[in-house]
Amino acid sequence: MKYYIIAGEASGDLHGANLMRALRRHDTDAQFRFWGGDAMQDVAGEPVRHIRDLAIMGFVEVVTHLRTVLGNIRFCKQDILQYKPDVLVTIDYPGFNLKMAKFAHQHGIKTVHYISPQLWAWKKGRIKSMRCSLDKLCYILPFEQEFYAKNDFPQAMYVGHPLLDAVDQYRKDPTDTLNYGKPIIALLPGSRQQEIKRMLPIMLTIADKHPEYQFALAGMTLVGDKFYQDIIGNRSNIAIIKDQTYRLLSNAYAAIVCSGTATLETALFNVPQVVCYRANAISVAIARQLIGTRIKYISLVNLIADRPIVTELIQDDLNLTQLEKEFERITNSESRQKMLDDYAYLHTLLGNAGASDRTALEIINTLT
Repeated sequence: MKYYIIAGEASGDLHGANLMRALRRHDTDAQFRFWGGDAMQDVAGEPVRHIRDLAIMGFVEVVTHLRTVLGNIRFCKQDILQYKPDVLVTIDYPGFNLKMAKFAHQHGIKTVHYISPQLWAWKKGRIKSMRCSLDKLCYILPFEQEFYAKNDFPQAMYVGHPLLDAVDQYRKDPTDTLNYGKPIIALLPGSRQQEIKRMLPIMLTIADKHPEYQFALAGMTLVGDKFYQDIIGNRSNIAIIKDQTYRLLSNAYAAIVCSGTATLETALFNVPQVVCYRANAISVAIARQLIGTRIKYISLVNLIADRPIVTELIQDDLNLTQLEKEFERITNSESRQKMLDDYAYLHTLLGNAGASDRTALEIINTLT
Protein backbone atom coordinates (compact mmCIF):
# COMPACT_ATOMS: atom_id res chain seq x y z
CA MET A 1 0.00 0.00 0.00
CA LYS A 2 1.01 3.61 -0.52
CA TYR A 3 1.55 5.77 2.58
CA TYR A 4 1.92 9.55 2.54
CA ILE A 5 3.43 10.54 5.93
CA ILE A 6 3.98 14.05 7.31
CA ALA A 7 6.21 14.84 10.30
CA GLY A 8 7.14 18.47 10.88
CA GLU A 9 9.49 18.36 13.87
CA ALA A 10 12.45 16.40 15.25
CA SER A 11 10.30 14.31 17.61
CA GLY A 12 7.87 13.49 14.80
CA ASP A 13 10.81 12.46 12.62
CA LEU A 14 11.96 9.99 15.29
CA HIS A 15 8.48 8.51 15.73
CA GLY A 16 7.88 8.54 11.98
CA ALA A 17 11.00 6.49 11.34
CA ASN A 18 9.95 3.84 13.86
CA LEU A 19 6.42 3.81 12.45
CA MET A 20 7.73 3.29 8.90
CA ARG A 21 9.82 0.33 10.08
CA ALA A 22 6.74 -1.12 11.78
CA LEU A 23 4.60 -0.62 8.65
CA ARG A 24 7.19 -2.51 6.63
CA ARG A 25 7.11 -5.37 9.11
CA HIS A 26 3.34 -5.70 8.68
CA ASP A 27 3.05 -4.65 5.02
CA THR A 28 5.90 -5.96 2.88
CA ASP A 29 4.61 -3.95 -0.10
CA ALA A 30 4.65 -0.63 1.76
CA GLN A 31 5.61 2.43 -0.33
CA PHE A 32 6.35 5.79 1.29
CA ARG A 33 6.30 9.42 0.31
CA PHE A 34 6.99 11.66 3.28
CA TRP A 35 7.87 14.95 4.90
CA GLY A 36 10.42 14.41 7.70
CA GLY A 37 14.04 14.49 8.75
CA ASP A 38 17.21 12.45 8.85
CA ALA A 39 15.72 9.52 10.82
CA MET A 40 12.93 8.98 8.29
CA GLN A 41 15.40 9.55 5.47
CA ASP A 42 17.50 6.65 6.77
CA VAL A 43 14.44 4.42 6.40
CA ALA A 44 12.98 5.52 3.08
CA GLY A 45 15.25 7.94 1.20
CA GLU A 46 14.89 11.63 0.44
CA PRO A 47 11.93 13.50 2.01
CA VAL A 48 9.64 15.74 -0.01
CA ARG A 49 10.30 18.49 2.56
CA HIS A 50 12.88 18.35 5.36
CA ILE A 51 11.92 19.31 8.92
CA ARG A 52 14.66 21.97 8.96
CA ASP A 53 12.33 24.02 6.73
CA LEU A 54 9.17 23.33 8.73
CA ALA A 55 9.87 23.80 12.45
CA ILE A 56 8.07 27.06 13.27
CA MET A 57 6.39 27.50 16.65
CA GLY A 58 4.58 30.27 18.49
CA PHE A 59 1.79 32.62 17.39
CA VAL A 60 4.10 35.51 16.50
CA GLU A 61 6.60 33.28 14.68
CA VAL A 62 3.90 31.66 12.53
CA VAL A 63 2.59 35.07 11.47
CA THR A 64 6.14 36.16 10.63
CA HIS A 65 6.63 33.11 8.39
CA LEU A 66 3.07 33.06 7.03
CA ARG A 67 4.08 33.17 3.38
CA THR A 68 6.26 30.07 3.82
CA VAL A 69 3.54 28.23 5.77
CA LEU A 70 0.87 28.96 3.13
CA GLY A 71 3.25 27.93 0.35
CA ASN A 72 3.90 24.60 2.06
CA ILE A 73 0.16 24.00 2.47
CA ARG A 74 -0.51 24.62 -1.22
CA PHE A 75 2.37 22.43 -2.32
CA CYS A 76 1.43 19.60 0.04
CA LYS A 77 -2.15 19.48 -1.21
CA GLN A 78 -0.98 19.22 -4.81
CA ASP A 79 1.59 16.58 -3.93
CA ILE A 80 -0.93 14.40 -2.08
CA LEU A 81 -3.31 14.45 -5.03
CA GLN A 82 -0.51 13.63 -7.45
CA TYR A 83 0.81 10.71 -5.35
CA LYS A 84 -2.69 9.26 -4.72
CA PRO A 85 -1.86 7.45 -1.45
CA ASP A 86 -4.05 4.79 0.13
CA VAL A 87 -3.72 6.69 3.41
CA LEU A 88 -2.39 9.98 4.73
CA VAL A 89 -0.61 9.53 8.07
CA THR A 90 0.02 12.78 9.92
CA ILE A 91 2.33 12.82 12.95
CA ASP A 92 1.80 15.51 15.60
CA TYR A 93 2.43 19.05 14.14
CA PRO A 94 -1.34 19.74 14.32
CA GLY A 95 -1.53 23.28 12.96
CA PHE A 96 -0.35 22.03 9.57
CA ASN A 97 -1.27 18.36 9.69
CA LEU A 98 -4.95 18.65 10.59
CA LYS A 99 -5.45 20.94 7.59
CA MET A 100 -3.88 18.27 5.39
CA ALA A 101 -6.04 15.55 6.95
CA LYS A 102 -9.21 17.55 6.27
CA PHE A 103 -8.14 18.13 2.66
CA ALA A 104 -7.28 14.45 2.11
CA HIS A 105 -10.59 13.31 3.61
CA GLN A 106 -12.49 15.63 1.28
CA HIS A 107 -10.76 13.89 -1.63
CA GLY A 108 -11.62 10.37 -0.50
CA ILE A 109 -8.24 9.49 1.03
CA LYS A 110 -8.13 7.60 4.34
CA THR A 111 -6.62 9.64 7.19
CA VAL A 112 -4.83 8.64 10.40
CA HIS A 113 -3.40 11.16 12.86
CA TYR A 114 -0.68 9.87 15.20
CA ILE A 115 -0.06 11.77 18.47
CA SER A 116 -3.05 13.83 19.42
CA PRO A 117 -2.98 17.61 19.73
CA GLN A 118 -3.42 18.74 23.32
CA LEU A 119 -7.17 19.21 23.09
CA TRP A 120 -7.48 18.71 26.85
CA ALA A 121 -5.44 21.91 27.27
CA TRP A 122 -6.77 24.16 24.53
CA LYS A 123 -8.60 24.26 21.18
CA LYS A 124 -11.10 21.64 22.32
CA GLY A 125 -13.31 22.95 19.53
CA ARG A 126 -11.11 21.02 17.08
CA ILE A 127 -12.81 17.78 18.17
CA LYS A 128 -15.82 18.21 15.89
CA SER A 129 -13.67 18.77 12.81
CA MET A 130 -11.32 15.91 13.73
CA ARG A 131 -14.23 13.50 14.17
CA CYS A 132 -15.32 14.31 10.63
CA SER A 133 -11.92 14.24 8.91
CA LEU A 134 -10.02 11.44 10.69
CA ASP A 135 -10.61 7.76 10.14
CA LYS A 136 -8.37 7.01 13.12
CA LEU A 137 -6.69 9.01 15.87
CA CYS A 138 -3.83 7.24 17.68
CA TYR A 139 -3.02 9.03 20.94
CA ILE A 140 -0.09 8.33 23.25
CA LEU A 141 -0.70 9.75 26.73
CA PRO A 142 -2.47 7.51 29.26
CA PHE A 143 -4.61 10.27 30.78
CA GLU A 144 -6.05 11.07 27.33
CA GLN A 145 -8.13 7.88 27.50
CA GLU A 146 -10.58 9.50 29.91
CA PHE A 147 -10.72 12.68 27.83
CA TYR A 148 -11.65 10.93 24.58
CA ALA A 149 -14.13 8.63 26.31
CA LYS A 150 -15.93 11.68 27.74
CA ASN A 151 -15.92 13.50 24.41
CA ASP A 152 -17.40 10.77 22.22
CA PHE A 153 -14.51 10.10 19.83
CA PRO A 154 -15.00 6.43 18.87
CA GLN A 155 -12.18 6.35 16.31
CA ALA A 156 -9.61 7.44 18.93
CA MET A 157 -7.26 4.67 20.10
CA TYR A 158 -4.63 4.64 22.87
CA VAL A 159 -1.42 3.04 21.50
CA GLY A 160 1.13 3.85 24.22
CA HIS A 161 4.07 6.23 24.04
CA PRO A 162 6.48 5.80 21.09
CA LEU A 163 9.44 7.10 23.10
CA LEU A 164 9.46 3.74 24.88
CA ASP A 165 10.15 2.13 21.49
CA ALA A 166 12.91 4.62 20.67
CA VAL A 167 14.67 4.23 24.03
CA ASP A 168 14.35 0.44 23.94
CA GLN A 169 15.82 0.36 20.44
CA TYR A 170 18.80 2.44 21.56
CA ARG A 171 19.46 0.26 24.59
CA LYS A 172 19.58 -2.86 22.42
CA ASP A 173 22.53 -1.44 20.51
CA PRO A 174 24.04 1.43 22.56
CA THR A 175 26.94 3.43 21.21
CA ASP A 176 30.17 3.94 23.16
CA THR A 177 30.38 5.78 26.45
CA LEU A 178 31.49 9.37 26.98
CA ASN A 179 34.38 9.88 29.37
CA TYR A 180 35.59 13.35 30.27
CA GLY A 181 36.94 12.50 33.73
CA LYS A 182 34.08 14.49 35.32
CA PRO A 183 30.33 13.91 35.78
CA ILE A 184 28.47 15.01 32.65
CA ILE A 185 25.67 17.56 32.72
CA ALA A 186 23.51 17.38 29.60
CA LEU A 187 22.19 20.63 28.12
CA LEU A 188 19.11 20.15 25.92
CA PRO A 189 18.10 23.63 24.69
CA GLY A 190 15.58 22.50 22.07
CA SER A 191 15.65 21.70 18.38
CA ARG A 192 14.53 25.02 16.87
CA GLN A 193 16.80 28.00 16.50
CA GLN A 194 14.38 30.35 18.22
CA GLU A 195 14.23 28.03 21.26
CA ILE A 196 17.99 27.62 21.39
CA LYS A 197 18.58 31.39 21.28
CA ARG A 198 16.40 31.80 24.36
CA MET A 199 17.42 28.69 26.31
CA LEU A 200 21.12 28.13 25.73
CA PRO A 201 22.62 31.41 27.05
CA ILE A 202 21.16 30.98 30.54
CA MET A 203 22.09 27.29 30.58
CA LEU A 204 25.67 28.31 29.85
CA THR A 205 25.75 30.60 32.88
CA ILE A 206 25.45 27.49 35.07
CA ALA A 207 28.34 25.91 33.18
CA ASP A 208 30.45 28.99 33.89
CA LYS A 209 29.92 28.53 37.65
CA HIS A 210 30.60 24.78 37.89
CA PRO A 211 34.00 23.68 36.57
CA GLU A 212 33.64 20.46 38.58
CA TYR A 213 31.30 19.16 35.85
CA GLN A 214 31.66 18.58 32.13
CA PHE A 215 28.77 20.23 30.31
CA ALA A 216 27.70 18.65 27.03
CA LEU A 217 25.22 20.16 24.59
CA ALA A 218 22.79 17.99 22.63
CA GLY A 219 23.32 19.58 19.22
CA MET A 220 21.77 18.98 15.80
CA THR A 221 23.54 19.02 12.46
CA LEU A 222 20.59 20.73 10.81
CA VAL A 223 20.95 23.71 13.19
CA GLY A 224 24.60 24.22 12.16
CA ASP A 225 27.91 24.46 14.03
CA LYS A 226 28.24 28.21 13.59
CA PHE A 227 24.86 28.84 15.21
CA TYR A 228 25.93 26.99 18.37
CA GLN A 229 29.44 28.49 18.42
CA ASP A 230 28.13 32.04 18.14
CA ILE A 231 26.24 31.47 21.41
CA ILE A 232 28.91 29.40 23.20
CA GLY A 233 31.67 31.85 22.33
CA ASN A 234 35.16 31.04 23.65
CA ARG A 235 34.04 28.71 26.45
CA SER A 236 36.28 25.65 26.53
CA ASN A 237 34.23 23.51 28.91
CA ILE A 238 31.28 22.88 26.57
CA ALA A 239 31.26 19.75 24.41
CA ILE A 240 28.79 19.47 21.53
CA ILE A 241 27.36 15.99 20.96
CA LYS A 242 25.58 16.22 17.62
CA ASP A 243 22.64 14.01 16.64
CA GLN A 244 23.29 11.64 19.56
CA THR A 245 20.95 12.79 22.30
CA TYR A 246 20.41 9.26 23.63
CA ARG A 247 24.14 8.66 23.82
CA LEU A 248 24.47 11.86 25.84
CA LEU A 249 21.57 11.05 28.16
CA SER A 250 22.80 7.50 28.77
CA ASN A 251 26.06 9.02 30.11
CA ALA A 252 24.64 12.07 31.92
CA TYR A 253 24.60 12.66 35.68
CA ALA A 254 21.97 15.42 35.45
CA ALA A 255 20.37 17.62 32.79
CA ILE A 256 18.98 21.09 32.09
CA VAL A 257 16.20 20.61 29.56
CA CYS A 258 13.98 22.79 27.40
CA SER A 259 10.34 21.79 27.85
CA GLY A 260 9.11 19.38 25.22
CA THR A 261 9.60 15.75 24.26
CA ALA A 262 13.13 15.88 25.67
CA THR A 263 11.79 16.07 29.24
CA LEU A 264 10.26 12.61 28.92
CA GLU A 265 13.31 11.22 27.12
CA THR A 266 15.49 12.47 29.98
CA ALA A 267 13.22 10.78 32.53
CA LEU A 268 13.25 7.49 30.60
CA PHE A 269 17.03 7.49 30.87
CA ASN A 270 16.69 8.15 34.63
CA VAL A 271 18.57 11.46 34.52
CA PRO A 272 17.52 14.06 37.14
CA GLN A 273 16.55 17.30 35.40
CA VAL A 274 15.31 20.84 35.72
CA VAL A 275 12.91 21.94 32.99
CA CYS A 276 13.24 25.40 31.43
CA TYR A 277 11.03 27.33 29.08
CA ARG A 278 11.09 30.87 27.76
CA ALA A 279 9.22 31.99 24.66
CA ASN A 280 8.10 35.15 22.93
CA ALA A 281 6.18 37.11 25.58
CA ILE A 282 3.23 37.79 23.28
CA SER A 283 2.95 34.12 22.28
CA VAL A 284 3.02 33.06 25.93
CA ALA A 285 0.39 35.65 26.90
CA ILE A 286 -1.92 34.41 24.13
CA ALA A 287 -1.37 30.78 25.12
CA ARG A 288 -2.10 31.51 28.80
CA GLN A 289 -5.27 33.33 27.83
CA LEU A 290 -6.44 30.36 25.75
CA ILE A 291 -5.43 27.65 28.23
CA GLY A 292 -6.48 29.43 31.42
CA THR A 293 -6.24 27.11 34.42
CA ARG A 294 -6.98 23.86 32.59
CA ILE A 295 -3.43 22.51 32.90
CA LYS A 296 -1.07 22.77 35.86
CA TYR A 297 2.19 21.75 34.13
CA ILE A 298 4.02 22.14 30.84
CA SER A 299 6.48 19.22 30.97
CA LEU A 300 5.40 15.78 29.80
CA VAL A 301 6.85 14.22 32.94
CA ASN A 302 4.57 16.21 35.26
CA LEU A 303 1.57 16.05 32.93
CA ILE A 304 1.64 12.26 32.73
CA ALA A 305 2.23 11.81 36.47
CA ASP A 306 -0.23 14.61 37.34
CA ARG A 307 2.15 15.79 40.02
CA PRO A 308 5.36 17.90 40.14
CA ILE A 309 8.14 15.35 39.66
CA VAL A 310 10.45 17.89 37.98
CA THR A 311 10.73 21.63 38.61
CA GLU A 312 9.54 23.85 35.76
CA LEU A 313 11.16 27.28 35.40
CA ILE A 314 8.95 29.24 33.01
CA GLN A 315 9.43 32.76 31.62
CA ASP A 316 10.49 35.09 34.47
CA ASP A 317 11.13 32.16 36.82
CA LEU A 318 13.90 31.12 34.46
CA ASN A 319 16.62 33.27 36.00
CA LEU A 320 20.11 32.54 37.25
CA THR A 321 19.14 32.48 40.94
CA GLN A 322 16.33 29.98 40.46
CA LEU A 323 18.26 27.86 37.99
CA GLU A 324 21.28 27.64 40.31
CA LYS A 325 19.01 26.57 43.18
CA GLU A 326 17.39 23.82 41.11
CA PHE A 327 20.73 22.71 39.69
CA GLU A 328 21.96 22.14 43.23
CA ARG A 329 18.86 20.06 43.97
CA ILE A 330 19.36 17.68 41.04
CA THR A 331 23.07 17.22 41.64
CA ASN A 332 23.70 17.23 45.39
CA SER A 333 20.57 16.90 47.51
CA GLU A 334 18.01 14.33 48.62
CA SER A 335 15.72 15.74 45.94
CA ARG A 336 17.86 13.96 43.36
CA GLN A 337 17.00 10.51 44.75
CA LYS A 338 13.33 11.42 45.16
CA MET A 339 13.18 12.36 41.48
CA LEU A 340 14.70 9.03 40.50
CA ASP A 341 12.11 7.23 42.65
CA ASP A 342 9.33 9.24 40.98
CA TYR A 343 10.66 8.27 37.55
CA ALA A 344 9.95 4.63 38.47
CA TYR A 345 6.30 5.58 39.05
CA LEU A 346 6.25 7.33 35.68
CA HIS A 347 7.47 4.13 34.00
CA THR A 348 4.56 2.17 35.46
CA LEU A 349 2.06 4.72 34.11
CA LEU A 350 3.50 4.52 30.59
CA GLY A 351 3.41 0.72 30.42
CA ASN A 352 5.26 -1.26 27.77
CA ALA A 353 6.91 -0.44 24.46
CA GLY A 354 5.22 -1.34 21.16
CA ALA A 355 3.44 1.89 20.21
CA SER A 356 4.91 1.86 16.69
CA ASP A 357 3.64 -1.65 15.97
CA ARG A 358 0.23 -0.98 17.49
CA THR A 359 -0.12 2.20 15.41
CA ALA A 360 1.01 0.42 12.22
CA LEU A 361 -1.63 -2.26 12.75
CA GLU A 362 -4.33 0.37 13.37
CA ILE A 363 -3.39 2.09 10.10
CA ILE A 364 -3.48 -1.17 8.14
CA ASN A 365 -6.77 -2.22 9.77
CA THR A 366 -8.25 1.14 8.78
CA LEU A 367 -7.40 0.36 5.16
CA THR A 368 -8.53 -3.26 5.14
